Amino acid sequence: MILHAEMFGEGERIVFLHSGLQTGLTDFEYQRDYFQKGFQVIVPDLRGHGKSKNNDFSNYFNDCAADLAETLDYHQLDSIHLIGCSLGALVALHFAKKFPEKIASLTLSGIFAEKPSNWSEMNHAQAKQQKEFLRNEQAVEYYDQLHESDWKQFIYMGEDEKWYPFDETSDLSHLSSPTLILVGEGNELETAGTLIYPKMNDKVHVSIIPFASHLVHLEQPELYTQVLEVFIKRVICEKKEKETDSGNIISKQ
Repeated sequence: MILHAEMFGEGERIVFLHSGLQTGLTDFEYQRDYFQKGFQVIVPDLRGHGKSKNNDFSNYFNDCAADLAETLDYHQLDSIHLIGCSLGALVALHFAKKFPEKIASLTLSGIFAEKPSNWSEMNHAQAKQQKEFLRNEQAVEYYDQLHESDWKQFIYMGEDEKWYPFDETSDLSHLSSPTLILVGEGNELETAGTLIYPKMNDKVHVSIIPFASHLVHLEQPELYTQVLEVFIKRVICEKKEKETDSGNIISKQ
C-alpha cells in the first residue's frame, strides 16, 4: 500500500519513521524543522497509523517495509537517508535488509540488540499496562482522532511476546549501508547494542546520548540532531569523494 506522507524542503531525501501510535507529523518534529532547511524531509504514516488506513497487523514489519518501498516508488524517490525510532526503527531495519539499494544511510534508536532473559515477564507487564491505558477515555478519544484506522490493533499485536523481531535486531552483519545507532544512556538494554553492533559490521557507528532513554530524539532533541547531522553529512561527503575518485580513474584510462 502507498503510505500517506508529508514532504518538506528540497535536497537529498531524509525519511523519518515515527514511533508507535504516533504519526509522521506528531513525531520527529524538532528534526523535521531542522533538516528541511537543507534536505527534503519525508514523514510517512506507517500502516494503521494516521492517515495510512490499514488494519492488517498479521505480518506487520515486512508489510511496512513493502509499504515504504511502494511509497518511494510512487514518489520516484530512489535513495534515502532513513531514520527510525522504536517501532519506526524496527520497520527501518526490515526495509534496509530487504531494499539495501534504496538506502544511502540508516539511523536507528530504541531497539534491543539481544533478547532479554526476562522478556516474557517484561512483555506481559507492558501488555497489562496497555490494557489499563485503553480504559483511559481521554487518551482513547485522542488517538481515535489521530488515527483513521483501528489503532487498538497495534496494542493487541503486542500481547503476543513473539511480536518483537529479535531475529532481525540481533544481526546487523549484512547491512551494506553506513549505519548509526543512537541510544539514550538511561536504557541499559538498548545501550548494550553499542558494544555488540560495531563488532558485527564495520559500517555501524554508535553514539550514547546522556540524560535520555528510549525516545532519545524527544528527550535530547538538540544533541540527537547534531550527531545525526554529522553522520549524514559525513556519508554525503564520502560518497562525493568516491565519485570524484572514480571519475579521475576513468579520465586517466
